[in-house]
Amino acid sequence: MILSGQTIKQLIHDERMSVTPYKDFSIQPASIDLCLGKHFLVVDDMSTPFLSVDKAANYHEMQVTDGEVITIPSKTFMLGTTLEQIRLPDYLTAFVEGRSSIGRLGVFIQNAGWIDPGFSGQITLELFNANRVPVQLKVGMRVCQLVIAQVDHATEGYSGKYLFQEGATPSRVYMDREEGKE
Repeated sequence: MILSGQTIKQLIHDERMSVTPYKDFSIQPASIDLCLGKHFLVVDDMSTPFLSVDKAANYHEMQVTDGEVITIPSKTFMLGTTLEQIRLPDYLTAFVEGRSSIGRLGVFIQNAGWIDPGFSGQITLELFNANRVPVQLKVGMRVCQLVIAQVDHATEGYSGKYLFQEGATPSRVYMDREEGKE
């Protein structure tokens, strides 16, 4: 069941989940809007000839201040982060959807997959400008929405490699332990 904005607001008020910083106007009918954070990563294409699932890539890091503009060049992929830190209890899961108004500029804002029950940290956003011209976004503006759903049973909670992440966090797929692989 997807939670209503009213239920999300009550859960935050009761401290059963957290979104920090929290703003009342971010509550939507069935989600809560999240803002673009200050930290960005772009693959260093000079020192990274290809991306591999077996090792970490090298990135250029950008730190931007509140209200400053980040320009995403045409056909460019970068990692960003939400301004907010979130904490979900072990009976709620969530996923991120880009705001339609930002998508209509040609910017796709994704989070790869579900946010597991028990997750705590900032959410890394995958940003892609599909447009033929650069797009500018302001740090601190609402760019995506967190849709929250209740799971049918409480879980042990997330304990994976992205727990408590801060800022844009690159892929850690190289840390995966696959069945039958040493």
